[in-house]
Amino acid sequence: MPSSVDKLFAAPRPLVDFAFDEAVARVFPDMIRRSVPGYETLIGLTGLLAARHAQAGSRIYDLGASLGASSLAVARCLETPEVTLVAVDNAPAMAARCAANLREALPARAVQVICADIRDVRIRNASVVILNFTLQFVAPEDRAALLARIHAGLRPGGALLLAEKIAFADPAEQRRMEALHADFKRANGYSELEIHQKRAALEKVLIPDTLETHHRRLQAAGFTAVDEWFRCLNFAGLLALR
Repeated sequence: MPSSVDKLFAAPRPLVDFAFDEAVARVFPDMIRRSVPGYETLIGLTGLLAARHAQAGSRIYDLGASLGASSLAVARCLETPEVTLVAVDNAPAMAARCAANLREALPARAVQVICADIRDVRIRNASVVILNFTLQFVAPEDRAALLARIHAGLRPGGALLLAEKIAFADPAEQRRMEALHADFKRANGYSELEIHQKRAALEKVLIPDTLETHHRRLQAAGFTAVDEWFRCLNFAGLLALR
């Protein structure tokens, strides 16, 4: 499905919490590319990392799949036989566009697209689970239980790929990274009004954790190794192994 240029916050609007509705789905590729530094690199490398850890006869889950970018990156790199891709998103508008995108790009690939809350999806026979910019939208009190369920559903040697916006314990570092992130958005054509309004809409919806919190939570869930494989400003990617 064609996407549009992100102008959702270009005019004054009432303050409401950010939602992945049809309006966001239409502009999402442009929005995330202009909002997340290093996004294209991270998605491309997600495909390589998933391909390395894929196991024959297993499933690869893309949780919070949005429009399917991570699933497509995996499919481009995957050579392991008999692997089923399972893409999950709880927003009907996103899931519908994800299904259309994957059908068009991967007509011969076994792909399931599920519209559901990832907290309700059973993870089973997984060699890879992808959580790209998804855990940050899950209620903080539910994050540990979700990671424990993912760990339980992974095969031995399986991998969780987790990418998130991160917070910083040091207030000065937090301010520096926030300023640099705003500079990144300005460089990509967003106005001060757009930056302010989107930040306000996301404030109660996207709740980031520090890297230290992520490491502790993953270790508590049972993951034996946690590697930071990507970092760009206040965004990071982690590889956790079962």
